[in-house]
Amino acid sequence: MSASPSVSAVARIAYLASDVVVNSLSPAASSPFQAALNTLASSSDSRAAVTNLPFGADAGATLLRHRSARLLSYTALAHPQVLNHLLLHLPELSATSTVFHVAVTSDLSDALVLQSSLPFVLYSRTAQQAHDHALLASRLAFTESTAVLHIFHVGSESEGLKEVEADRIAPFLFAEKQSPRGSEQKSTTTDSAALLKTYQSAALATVALVRRPLRPLFQHGASEPHTVLFSLGQANFSYDIEGVSFVDVALLKPLPPQTILNAISPSVTRVIVLEQIHHWSMKWTPLYLEVVSAIQQAELNPTPVVHSGILGDASAITDSDVAELVQKAASEAPSTRLALGPPPSTQTSTAAPHIPKHEAAYTKILASLFSGRLEILNSPELVSSQGEVATTPEFALGRARGELEEREELVDAVRELLRDPNVTIELHSLLSRWLGAKDDGVKSKQIGDELAAALEGEKLSSPAAQKILILRHLLPARSRWIIGSDAWSYDLGASGLHHAIASRLNVNVLILDTTPYTTRNSVDPTRRKQDVGLYAMNHGDVYVASTAVYSSYAQVLQAIMDADRYNGPSVVLAYLPYTTEQTPALEILKETKLAVDSGYWPLYRWNPAKERDGKEPFSLDSDFVKNELQQFLDRQNHLSQLTRPKPEVAAELVGSLGENLKQARKQRAQQSYNELLTAIDAPPLTVLYASDGGKAEKMAKRLATRGKLRGLSTTVATMDSISVDDLAKEEMVVFVTSVAGQGEFPQNGRNLAKALNALAARGEKPLTSVRYSVFGLGDSHYWPRPEDAHYYNKAGKDLDARLAQLGAERFVPLGLGDDQDADGPETGYKLWEPLVWKALGVDAVEVTEKEPEPITNEHIKVASQYLRGTIAEGLEDNSTGALAPSDTQLTKFHGIYQQDDRDIRDERQAQGVEPAYSFMIRVRMPGGVCSPEQWLMMDQIADEHGNGTFKITTRQTFQFHGVIKRHLKSAIQDINRVLLDTLAACGDVNRNVIVSTVPNLSKLHRQAYEFAKRVSEHLLPRTTAYHEIWLDKKLVAGDALKDVEPLYGEFYLPRKYKIAVAIPPNNDVDVFANDVGFIAIVDKNGELAGFNVTAGGGMGVTHGNKKTYPRTGDILGFCTVAQGVDVAEKIMLVQRDNGNRVDRKNARLKYTIDRMGLDNFKAEVERRLGFQFQPARPFTFDRNIDDFGWTTGEDGKHHFTCFVENGRIQDEPEKDFKAGLREIAKVHKGKFRLTANQHLIITDVATEDLPTIKRILAEYKLDNLSHSGLRLSSSACVAFPTCGLAMAESERYLPILIDKVEKICEENGLRNDSIVMRMTGCPNGCARPYLGEIAFVGKAPGTYMMLLGGGYYGQRLNKIYRETVTEPEILAILRPMIKRYALERHQGEHFGDFVIRAGYIAPTTSGKEWYDRMGGEGQYRDVAVAA
Repeated sequence: MSASPSVSAVARIAYLASDVVVNSLSPAASSPFQAALNTLASSSDSRAAVTNLPFGADAGATLLRHRSARLLSYTALAHPQVLNHLLLHLPELSATSTVFHVAVTSDLSDALVLQSSLPFVLYSRTAQQAHDHALLASRLAFTESTAVLHIFHVGSESEGLKEVEADRIAPFLFAEKQSPRGSEQKSTTTDSAALLKTYQSAALATVALVRRPLRPLFQHGASEPHTVLFSLGQANFSYDIEGVSFVDVALLKPLPPQTILNAISPSVTRVIVLEQIHHWSMKWTPLYLEVVSAIQQAELNPTPVVHSGILGDASAITDSDVAELVQKAASEAPSTRLALGPPPSTQTSTAAPHIPKHEAAYTKILASLFSGRLEILNSPELVSSQGEVATTPEFALGRARGELEEREELVDAVRELLRDPNVTIELHSLLSRWLGAKDDGVKSKQIGDELAAALEGEKLSSPAAQKILILRHLLPARSRWIIGSDAWSYDLGASGLHHAIASRLNVNVLILDTTPYTTRNSVDPTRRKQDVGLYAMNHGDVYVASTAVYSSYAQVLQAIMDADRYNGPSVVLAYLPYTTEQTPALEILKETKLAVDSGYWPLYRWNPAKERDGKEPFSLDSDFVKNELQQFLDRQNHLSQLTRPKPEVAAELVGSLGENLKQARKQRAQQSYNELLTAIDAPPLTVLYASDGGKAEKMAKRLATRGKLRGLSTTVATMDSISVDDLAKEEMVVFVTSVAGQGEFPQNGRNLAKALNALAARGEKPLTSVRYSVFGLGDSHYWPRPEDAHYYNKAGKDLDARLAQLGAERFVPLGLGDDQDADGPETGYKLWEPLVWKALGVDAVEVTEKEPEPITNEHIKVASQYLRGTIAEGLEDNSTGALAPSDTQLTKFHGIYQQDDRDIRDERQAQGVEPAYSFMIRVRMPGGVCSPEQWLMMDQIADEHGNGTFKITTRQTFQFHGVIKRHLKSAIQDINRVLLDTLAACGDVNRNVIVSTVPNLSKLHRQAYEFAKRVSEHLLPRTTAYHEIWLDKKLVAGDALKDVEPLYGEFYLPRKYKIAVAIPPNNDVDVFANDVGFIAIVDKNGELAGFNVTAGGGMGVTHGNKKTYPRTGDILGFCTVAQGVDVAEKIMLVQRDNGNRVDRKNARLKYTIDRMGLDNFKAEVERRLGFQFQPARPFTFDRNIDDFGWTTGEDGKHHFTCFVENGRIQDEPEKDFKAGLREIAKVHKGKFRLTANQHLIITDVATEDLPTIKRILAEYKLDNLSHSGLRLSSSACVAFPTCGLAMAESERYLPILIDKVEKICEENGLRNDSIVMRMTGCPNGCARPYLGEIAFVGKAPGTYMMLLGGGYYGQRLNKIYRETVTEPEILAILRPMIKRYALERHQGEHFGDFVIRAGYIAPTTSGKEWYDRMGGEGQYRDVAVAA
């Protein structure tokens, strides 16, 4: 809800005049006051501290805590659940400087409940009056230290007003009091006359400020009236009606009798009091009582007749309506309540509260689980018939109690009818069956329907039978739920939650907690949210669960089903962190992960029913908390575990402690002595670095090594390893930092950078004794646009400036290394490093000792003993969740990547603990074919060892994430148990061989698949390390049998090696993107004759490094099927012997071919083969996307291709894909095929099994293919939060972007047209983005490189269209482009071809030319690129 002029004006005065503003949020989607206050808080006029309270929270306690404020303001939209909480606190608050600004829409009933407890009540009809009264109320409360209630109307957007300047408000409040004319000194009494004088004094000061009249009553109309009409409501009686005078009330309290009588002239015979009150619970309305009381006390003669009336919708009132009211009053008895305007019964019904869209994440689960029997007891749909009270927990609990009592009556009636001898055997059986299944949600409904039909058919006259038919709606067992917010957690008693917990009724309560983890400390620290879960568990008979749907969907399902089954009260706490409805789901996911993994929101279940059965009632479901707890217990119990089986160990351990300690001290003393000797007369140098990718780290360590060789005493460490206090003690410090994201510091330098910024902000200078120099690494081309140029080397520049600001002295000017220089950052570094040695006085030192050679992947491989390293030892090390850095390079060969959860990396660093390390496991599965048994094992591994999900990759295999170190071995053993493995799924070897999935060409696919398996097996590493480490298979006779790698050798390959087998016309494997490709050629008999062989494809690129580029493979020629395996081997051997082993960024086969020349490369391969390739044979590709839906193969078997967005197999609301595929795997007799586009084919379904498979597909919505052509053709890599290389979101963001782009497509009639869109979080190209018609490659969070013009069937690379774009720019670019495509495309023309023909982008003819003419063509050229 946006703020109206009156709300904005009142909020502004409250904000500028007060020390503290307490705002109660509205039940609607957004609060009008919150919107206005947020706008004020972001302005330069920063005054009050604002506290927002959840809807329904007790504001009185918060106001009392701030009672010492000079002026305290409270703002709220009138609602009984908000204002009724204040009543208990008003006696205390009435003596404080507090202004209650209460906005109303049309009915004053809710706001007027406060007037009896407060000394001053002002009422405003218009926005201008609301502004002026807000000033008056603030002045009155401030000067008199008293509470003031200001009631005003929200009003309309069209109202105008003049506001007082901000700088005049404070002087107005502090100005001396002004006494009204004729008044004495302030009376010490509290009667209404004295209070009126106090009001008049404040009003005089306000009039002097605003230059507008302010009076308690505004009277207009006839001068000698017979009728006076008092009004309290939003009505403007600007009529000239003979004999009628109008009095608009602006001051409701104090309202002395004389003030009222002054408005009633002697000629008056009748008084009508109209009040805009529709839900007043007492007989007499407040203004009517004031008027009647004043007239009775005055004993007027004659005494006017006083009528009470209800003021309706003033906008519909005319002067004739008023005249008719006056005539009616003359004929009606005084006790008759009159009405002017549409009466309450004709007003529109109360609107149902808005339900935020994010809450559907839980309500959809309820609707799905309890379809047909779900009952939301406080559903907003009830508001229209029951009023606003229908959403309260008290109302819902009352409904539940009533229904449960009626159901008990139903059960008694069934039992009574069972005892009736006249009941037939069939009916008796139905009654007995229903009684046995009355608590079963499904059976009770089925049997209940049969029972009701039978009773109607037999037409029994017994009271029990009639009772059953009357209560037939209760025959099905319902799942009753009350849904509320975390506002109930602030006051368990007032919220009604206590009554539900203590009720012992079979009712379930779902409480949604929406406080984001990152803002948990920004709420009022004195308002403690009660731990509802702990409170409920203390009752002992309540089921309690704490859940988070964005963390563990399966746990939410389990908790909700447990709650439904539990016979008694259940409380399910549901975490759903968001601030507004515009909060993206991705942000909710990140906040949830932070909360759950930090332990702020633990996942658990408490089931008292288990305790009664002698089982453990408490289940801790937070994997991360469980793992941390387990590690702690493991460490604590280590010694006791040792001493139990061997008591003598304890004595030995304890007895040797003293000797060990002495020995350790001796060694430490000797080491310190040696260091002291080395450091004598050697200038100290501290080298600190911040590095994400490792380049800055290597440079810093090299600098430190060179310093030692020059006789310096050097230390090297990360920036975050040193505090500011320790930094201040250093003499000479060199900083080496790269850049992350948009000019940010790398992860291991951010804490120190933040600390330095904080000190600079406070103006401190703690580093006056420090001398420093900074070298920064960046890429000037990474941010090509002029407005983004400041991001280049921003971290280094900022650090250099900040150190100087803190008093440090620069001993060498800032050095900058640019990736775009001839030697990259080394160009700038070679100029900067000599200056360092000169400044330190060691530039003339002759270095004779050879500088240690940096350790590279090649060193690690050759020293690994054929991929063993120290992996086995690292797995046994329980002190860390990580492996040694060198071992993490080797585990890639075993199909394992070490990762950490980047969503919570900063949080864990702030907590002083290591990153949340886990591992990704990738399965080797040639051709992507697996059996149902293998699928079920993958599903089980994901739940038992991973994060509950698994992913279909672009290499046609499975990938697990979130596997912690102590689960690695058991997970890999489970994979091998179903005849799969992970060997060579990653690393510098041949990776998983992929094959086109063409289900209708069953025979051809089978032949291609068998060929792929032979290639994969032939190129497997032969080391036994995999079996030793993971499968516990020991070497024969110790070291008697040595490993050997006949193909790879001890160095293995320079880089990864990928092979694909394509079956035209579908190029779903993107054969040209692979190092080696085999394009299947069919002879005239439909048999596989052989393959056209391609070589030199590859996707990986490094941002800003033009020596790297994507490349499509070149066709070498044709080979037979029998020759294919040998061809794959010999191409690999040429790469092994000629690939670049110095620079891994230029080590792929594509660079080897470009360096050797295609002809020379081909000649070398043919020399090793001993034969020449035959000329390539003709073939045709027409697409590289999957064919979704059902198809029938040549063998009569059926195949269904499912759409699995970005390959993620998981359960989520309304998409229980993981559960559905598990059910299919249990009954399926064929195979599963994974596609290279991350989708899934259920293959080889026999005709007789079709109904079963189709039923399961429909049940779990796996048969839903009603997606746009854009979405069906999209693909994304994993990226955040697990991939360590990711620079931006991908898998989690692409669906959100497609939601917006497909709307553009639909607007232009392109919903069903396929456009290949791909996204990756970094430039390494896992989702093959450089072949997409539209592609986005991550550069920084929320920032992408945009590419256009890829070939629809993967035959042509795209080209960079914009180097840096954000979402608004993406949509702005695509909207006119897609519209033009819809209008101007040729028949059958694809989007990638169109953007080239239309002149948006130039075609890419080869990998080397990928950068040529980048940035768009002609009028579409990027200005930054052109410059």
